[in-house]
Amino acid sequence: MSCSGFTCSKNCLCAINLLYVMVSMLMIGIAAWGKWFGLVSSFQVVGGIIGVGVFLFFVALAGLIGAIKHHQVLLFFYMIILFLVFVVQISVSSACLAINKEQQNHLLEVGWNNSQSTQRDIEKSLNCCGFSHVDVNGTCAAACFSHGKCGTCAAKIQEHAGEVLRFVGGIGLFFSFTEILGVWLTYRYRNQKDPRANPSAFL
Repeated sequence: MSCSGFTCSKNCLCAINLLYVMVSMLMIGIAAWGKWFGLVSSFQVVGGIIGVGVFLFFVALAGLIGAIKHHQVLLFFYMIILFLVFVVQISVSSACLAINKEQQNHLLEVGWNNSQSTQRDIEKSLNCCGFSHVDVNGTCAAACFSHGKCGTCAAKIQEHAGEVLRFVGGIGLFFSFTEILGVWLTYRYRNQKDPRANPSAFL
């Protein structure tokens, strides 16, 4: 391979991993910001987003170091991990785009019932009470509850749930294609010879 091909592969791989580093920092920052300002009180939600962000950061960091140093072992494990992430992400993205209304409502209700802190966050932000019915004898974080004129949260969530799922699915598909590109670039770059190294060395 020519020196230009080696350099091009290296630069493209570094650029992709710098993008992943920025995305991971953005995810961690947004989750921490939402928790700090009380927009999201559920520790599971915040912890999950931060966990994914930290995982992505370390994967991108491994890819970046492997690309800069042309480290064979690091690039191999990076390629395997990135491929597994690609498989999971394209599956989730496809599911988000293919989900029907009935399945969507079922998932929303399951998510609603699993976390009381998430219920309070949604009730407060959307100014609604309960998922499918309003319990006048219960408690509700919405401002409308004191006036007795609250609607159910299911109706308000369902207005935007389809758009959100399509958006998440589209973003997921976009990043899944960058991941398979990263796998291909890593495989190609890993099997190239560094022109600065000993020409007789096997890489």
